[in-house]
Amino acid sequence: MHSPHDTIAAIATAPGRGGVGIIRLSGAQAHAIAERIVTTLPPIRYARHVPFKHPDTGAHIDDGLCLVFAAPHSYTGEDVVELQGHGGPVVLDHLLQLILQQGARLARPGEFTERAFLNGRMDLAQAEAVADLIDAGSQAAAQAASQALQGVFSERVHSVTQQLIALRMFIESALDFPEEEIDFLSDARLIAQSVQLVDEIAELLSETQQGVLLREGMRVAIVGQPNAGKSSLLNQLAGDDRAIVTDIPGTTRDVLRAEIQIDGLPVHIIDTAGLRESDDPIEREGIRRAWREVEQANAVLFLQDDHRNNPDEDEKIRTMLPNKHTIRVFNKIDLSGRPAGFDQEKIHLGISAKTGAGIKELRAHLKEIMGYQSTEGGQFIARRRHLDALLGAQKEIISAHSALTTQSAGELAAESLRRAQLALDEITGKFTADDLLGEIFSNFCIGK
Repeated sequence: MHSPHDTIAAIATAPGRGGVGIIRLSGAQAHAIAERIVTTLPPIRYARHVPFKHPDTGAHIDDGLCLVFAAPHSYTGEDVVELQGHGGPVVLDHLLQLILQQGARLARPGEFTERAFLNGRMDLAQAEAVADLIDAGSQAAAQAASQALQGVFSERVHSVTQQLIALRMFIESALDFPEEEIDFLSDARLIAQSVQLVDEIAELLSETQQGVLLREGMRVAIVGQPNAGKSSLLNQLAGDDRAIVTDIPGTTRDVLRAEIQIDGLPVHIIDTAGLRESDDPIEREGIRRAWREVEQANAVLFLQDDHRNNPDEDEKIRTMLPNKHTIRVFNKIDLSGRPAGFDQEKIHLGISAKTGAGIKELRAHLKEIMGYQSTEGGQFIARRRHLDALLGAQKEIISAHSALTTQSAGELAAESLRRAQLALDEITGKFTADDLLGEIFSNFCIGK
């Protein structure tokens, strides 16, 4: 069993060769263990160039920088040491094994950040933002993750929570004095606070939805008959020759992916095998995978050849598509003469994957259907669990508002606000289950 009091160690830099490799130690024995490797530790918060030696034989292993931090003023809130040597995997692993032999244990994924959370160095939303900053798929997502790490999201949640607590205290105080002749529950200030709280949670929910989009991005599947130009569209959107393009039907037999950005929104474009009847077992497997991607996508680009169309087959495919955002895209308008862009009803979109005509309109429409709004500064990244917690809190806050304004039921309003507060506390980790913590931090990289 792993104890939170163990001294832990791990390689904090990415696997593979590099100019610099970092080993991080944290815990009560971090300083003592490191001292056996570097002989003399530098002063707290100073970097010193030192040799790294075998603790038993004194053999020289490497040399580099040693940095020492003392609790509670460190990343984890514990005593921490970082050894920054050369980035060869052999020498780093050798050094790590020697450190483990001195009494440290290998850190679990995310354990350094988990300790930072448990020791009060950051709340849970900030801890999650550490991983989101590392995994950011766009510059906008990285900036939003940095905002969340700095506490912007947590401060917004805290502000709503404080307003909720103030309203709850007002209601519960009124309930504590039922003998008073004054009807505190009909006080105009109380109703005004209730309305303001409903508005505040709605605004925060909208901002959080944008944050979830920045983190998860948008999945877009391109489907259609063989030779409709799906691979050409993928290449046009990606700005690179990711997929092989030929006149031979069925060239694409597997799922191809490309990552693009639309005003900072990460978009995962998936090119699929052409949909048709086939006796080829490999092509049939590709078609099966295509339908699986359609089910998982946020939007589907149903691509049709506007030059050599086959309306019967296209209609057959259309009826099989799920009821989600499906955009009917007519390709090869450079040959058919159809105008680029949407028609008046905004149902059909004309493009040329060859010339790029209509692609700008397609990008704008993808952003529109996801409800994404690019903003400068203040935007924070968020996760699906944050959204779920806010939706639960919003439901309870609306119930409390209804209990006050239509029923004058203070007890019901107070209970709804209590449940709303618990939901908000789950976001920052003031109230959370151990299994949730395990799930969150297990997805971190080792060394972080």
